[in-house]
Amino acid sequence: MLSALPEAISILLSLEGILVLMLGTSLGIVLGAMPGIGSTVAVAIVLPFTLTMSQAPAVMLLLAVYAGSVYGGSIAAILINTPGTPQSAATCLDGYPMAKRGQAGLALGWATVASVCGGLVSAVVLIFAAPQLAAFALEFGPIETFALILLGMTCIVSVSTGSLIKGLMAGMLGIFLSTVGGDPILGEMRFTFGNWQLFAGFNLLAVVIGVFALSEVFIRASAPISNVSELVTFSGIELPRWSMWRGRLRNLGKSVLIGNVIGVLPGTGAATAAFISYAEGRRSSPNRAGFGDGEPDGIVSSEAANNAVTGGALVPTMALGIPGDAITAVMLATLTLHGITPGPNLVQENPTLIAAIFAGFFIINLLLLPLGMALARVAAPVLRIREGFMMSAIVILCALGIYFVRGNPFDLLVMGCAGFIGFLLRRQGFPMAPLVIGMVLGPTLELTLRQGLILTDGNFLAFFTDSPIAFVLAIAALLALMIPIVRNFRTSKKD
Repeated sequence: MLSALPEAISILLSLEGILVLMLGTSLGIVLGAMPGIGSTVAVAIVLPFTLTMSQAPAVMLLLAVYAGSVYGGSIAAILINTPGTPQSAATCLDGYPMAKRGQAGLALGWATVASVCGGLVSAVVLIFAAPQLAAFALEFGPIETFALILLGMTCIVSVSTGSLIKGLMAGMLGIFLSTVGGDPILGEMRFTFGNWQLFAGFNLLAVVIGVFALSEVFIRASAPISNVSELVTFSGIELPRWSMWRGRLRNLGKSVLIGNVIGVLPGTGAATAAFISYAEGRRSSPNRAGFGDGEPDGIVSSEAANNAVTGGALVPTMALGIPGDAITAVMLATLTLHGITPGPNLVQENPTLIAAIFAGFFIINLLLLPLGMALARVAAPVLRIREGFMMSAIVILCALGIYFVRGNPFDLLVMGCAGFIGFLLRRQGFPMAPLVIGMVLGPTLELTLRQGLILTDGNFLAFFTDSPIAFVLAIAALLALMIPIVRNFRTSKKD
């Protein structure tokens, strides 16, 4: 991969590369600051427009929007007590009280520095951990790959918000949707009902946009109008002086570590990391008495952890093809749409792309500091935009993006149906991440299963008796499903 670094740097320093990094990060910050959009919807909105770009700039654009939106959520959390993204919910607890005291600029300064530190460390973790993990996984054959994908899907399902059964059902629905179209072994058409539009299966892009972005619009439209907190006085970001960090660096380091560890675990996500880090900070910080009343350590704990998750979540996505959270599930779909196969062979087959991703992700986190300071004042008035106008703009962008990719009106129908079905499922507590992950990983899951059955003469038990790696991965998958059941049993027993 080091030999591909010069070519990767030339891609990043080209006019297209610089524009992608700058505009993507800026767009992510602004979209992240707008309540109701969130990182997943922000990435989903931009996704269709990347299909006219080459591989490296397309992936870099989405990474920039991803990292920028995670940071941008802190702007709304601090200024109007409404997290722009779920990852910034814990930031409200101390950010808004600090802003009400007339220190909105300083509160955003703490959030900005903590976000940059968390993001840069996570970029280093991504650079060193992903290739090592991928090198180990290169030894995997079809049987081991099947067990690995099975583990990834069960991890995502087991930590899905709400019922474990609903998470499993959503994942199975995604796998079923992935079987529509041609059989990977025999080439026969399945579940198309004679409709030639389905011969190649459902358009993955249309489904992703529908279940994430469009269903969010329907959810917001059906919710009662909420009163948004009044915007506090804000004249720009004020970075904390070095002397203010005395006694807080340990909390910063611990929060960054928590975010990276949780980010690498499939299915957890930045919101989980932020609250765990905040709880740990409240327990161990020397300034814990001020938590909840505008204590900077509370902002640092939340923002350092949720930004540290970004690089950590990309480690299993890039190295194993297992998305770390819902956002990296969309990233996984992006790689697939661009003809890139995530997994153990990704580093070997696409060294230039991987080098560009690693170097670009580091640059993106460096850009958060100057762009955050420049755009915070621009994003603040955007928070006053009426939600109806914001949601209408999202629908128009989604429709234009989907239509101009292939010019096929059927894709708009798929997007609309996916959005409506996603809305109904979400209203009943079904998570959408397992559905999309089922669609993305379903074809590989089916192909490796059938290849493994061919190798073992149809003996499925031989998957686990003949392969120690597959056996260990299967045990880990079983534990991933059992842990939530045991936890729920203990909770009900206590109640």
